[in-house]
Amino acid sequence: MDPWRLPFDNGARHLSGVVVGALLNDPAELQALGAAAREAPHKAPPEAPVLEVKPRQVLAGDGAIVAVPAAPGVVQVGASLGIVIGSVACRVPESDALRLVAGYLLAADFSLPLTSHYRPAVRLKARDGFCPLGPQVVPAAAVPRPDDLPVEVCIDGAMAHAHRTGPRIRGVARLIADVCAFMTLYPGDVLLLGRAHGAPLARAGQRVAVTIGGIGTLECRLYAELAAEVEPA
Repeated sequence: MDPWRLPFDNGARHLSGVVVGALLNDPAELQALGAAAREAPHKAPPEAPVLEVKPRQVLAGDGAIVAVPAAPGVVQVGASLGIVIGSVACRVPESDALRLVAGYLLAADFSLPLTSHYRPAVRLKARDGFCPLGPQVVPAAAVPRPDDLPVEVCIDGAMAHAHRTGPRIRGVARLIADVCAFMTLYPGDVLLLGRAHGAPLARAGQRVAVTIGGIGTLECRLYAELAAEVEPA
């Protein structure tokens, strides 16, 4: 498959189109599950990374226009650091993992409101355009502390959520090491560090801006999904 060309940076950089996101990587999000984390079917908090693979059709760029379905009429706006892999990563120890990073970018990780982490969420998270990336790939050398970057989500110009890229259950290096322990990562693949607990809601007609200090700002506009776009019952 040809590399997926970023719609920014004048095509100077390429992504493979393989985007893997970490779920429940914020301790507060896992804690918010409460007793449910110890109930069936899993009966214990996860020990291995909880991951999702983003299908190609969810990928978009800076300035994306994202459709919001009439039901429920809102989307959750997750902000995530994207880790762009620069070298083949296979069974790499955590101590060497950062050497494999080419750079970092932003991801606006949209989803319909999640009611459970224990049921497949493809219908809620893998909708067209639900993962804009951008606005640029910042070289890893320019980001010496990727686990301590300020993150902001603004909706219509007003602050809706603020946090930092850390602490996470798995920081950048450990996430790479744990994922490539069982799945080879190739240049141009992207790992998403994962959203923080408390992702805000936005509705059609609003503008969303996600900012990570030192990485940039990614902007999107939400619109009401047209009837013709809605899948048949």
